Amino acid sequence: MPHMSIFARATAVAALVSLPAFVAQAQDTFVVSNWGYSNDFYEPFIFEPFEKAHNVKVVTETGGAPERLNKARIRGGVDVILLTDKFSQIGINQGAFEEIDGSKLSNFDELYDAAKNPQGDYGPAYTFGRYGIVYDKTRTDTPITSWCDLWRPDFEKSIAMPAFNTTGGPLTVMMAAKCVGTDAFEDPDAAFAKMEELKPNIVKTFSSGSELTNLLSTGEAFIGLAQDYAFPAIQAANPNIGWAELKEGDFRMMNTYNIPKNAKNKELALAFIDFSLSRQAQKDAAVELVSGSGPVNKTVELTPEQASSLVYGEEAVMSMQPTPYDKLLKVNDDWESRWNAVFGR
Repeated sequence: MPHMSIFARATAVAALVSLPAFVAQAQDTFVVSNWGYSNDFYEPFIFEPFEKAHNVKVVTETGGAPERLNKARIRGGVDVILLTDKFSQIGINQGAFEEIDGSKLSNFDELYDAAKNPQGDYGPAYTFGRYGIVYDKTRTDTPITSWCDLWRPDFEKSIAMPAFNTTGGPLTVMMAAKCVGTDAFEDPDAAFAKMEELKPNIVKTFSSGSELTNLLSTGEAFIGLAQDYAFPAIQAANPNIGWAELKEGDFRMMNTYNIPKNAKNKELALAFIDFSLSRQAQKDAAVELVSGSGPVNKTVELTPEQASSLVYGEEAVMSMQPTPYDKLLKVNDDWESRWNAVFGR
């Protein structure tokens, strides 16, 4: 057998050394579109176990919900997308997502009913959050027990109000209508007349959780309308602030998983969703991500301390009001125009 030349041996060694890199490049990739801020949790608790179980490489696309939804719908290349329920409803209306058969998810039956098909036969919810009223309990002798208390005369120049284009703006309009005994979708005139009456109690409007935190921490406002993801920062800034226990209930907020119609790995996407809905993955998310990450799997067990700032348990889930984004999106332009007529742009 003839000896290999130095050049031939070098070439063979180079080929052998480069083989693992070639295999890694050839490994299937699985693309998850999310916000990015929670990747410190997802990497060790969700992505890495999923990669090992399915021999794939998880790649993330991050950014705000509107741009990620548009990218997934128009350009493609996304296997699973994580969105708030408002933007998942927009995607459903655009025909962007596959329907999901719950019978193909082994953990589906362990979900609260409210999380299984919150927007029809599309993605299940994977977290519960809430939108309600927070306030400094040292600044009033009479607790807030109803949405209608926002109109109390002793709350003049006290309320931080979300702008219309936030999650909470349109929900406040819905509650204004309830406070005059009507339905905002059927009688928007009455709803916005009631919103007009709220103006003397509003000290400032805000568009982000950080703005709300600042208003409440300085005492410029002592009542705020908030989502629970912002509550830890609010309470850290002012420990006297707590949630109002409202007889009508807070609004239920959800994040959902969906599979784009143009996804390349749809069966793998179902496996990813199923894993993320498992008891352990849901518990890990609740413990690590805290507020805004109430578990949707009803078999999750948390300590009182772990559950203290979460939507947790059957009673908490059932006490919340559903958020009808299908209806809200249809009236958005009309209500925004009415809102601007009351509060200005």
